[in-house]
Formats: sequence, structure tokens, C-alpha cells
Amino acid sequence: MEFPSEIVLKKANAACNGNLMESLDIEFIEATEDYIVAKMPVTPKVYQPDGVLHGGATLALAETVGSFAAHVYLDTDSYFIRGIDISAQHVKSVKQGFIYARAEFIHKGRTTQVFSVRVTNEKEELVTLCKLTTITLPK
Repeated sequence: MEFPSEIVLKKANAACNGNLMESLDIEFIEATEDYIVAKMPVTPKVYQPDGVLHGGATLALAETVGSFAAHVYLDTDSYFIRGIDISAQHVKSVKQGFIYARAEFIHKGRTTQVFSVRVTNEKEELVTLCKLTTITLPK
């Protein structure tokens, strides 16, 4: 059976309405069996005071894409997902354009999941490398 990428993207983008993801203009753009990708525009509303992308906005994108990956690839009928730990190494500044976050599983456990989330710029240069841990809890 082929992976339902269009269905996953539609569900992911619908989940972005009326919350932080909408405020940051996050949009899911790619989904496969192995990873999911979202993008976010770099505009003054996500700048730190000196006019470059704020690390907190970058982490909001990274946690969004990683947490949604957990929702997509795990059974969430009886469970909900929460981020419990995120770490990041910011290696490049961005002043304009888009950044892209790609989440891939490192560990796909029943209770905890660990993701590598690479955030890149439009030239596919590494901006931030994140590790996100999520937990699956009964509803």
C-alpha cells in the first residue's frame, strides 16, 4: 500500500489552524514513510531584536514537525503525544526566506520516541540541528 502523503499533509496543515503554528505561518510540505517536512517564513515577526531568526521560533518549528511525525506514525486513537525534551545547536543565522524542518525517527518506541530534526535554509545549508523526545500517554 502506498503511503498516503496527501492525506497526511492535509491533516497536518489543518492542525495548524487557530494556534501557534498558524501565527508562525508553518506549512507542512512533504511526508513520506520515513520523514515529514514543514517550512516557515523568516520575516520580522520571528526575528530577535538584532534582525535575525529567533532561536525560539526555530525550536517551535522543530517541535511542531517532530511532534506531528509522532502523531502520523504512531497509533493515536487511544493516546496523545507530548514533547518532553528538545535540544538544539544553532549553527547559521537567517534573515529572510524560508527555513525547512525535516523530522526523522531515531527511536520509535511505544512510550517514548526520539527524532532528529534538521532545520535548513533555502540553500539546504544547516541552520539548526535538534533532537526531540516525545512521549505517548493514554487519553
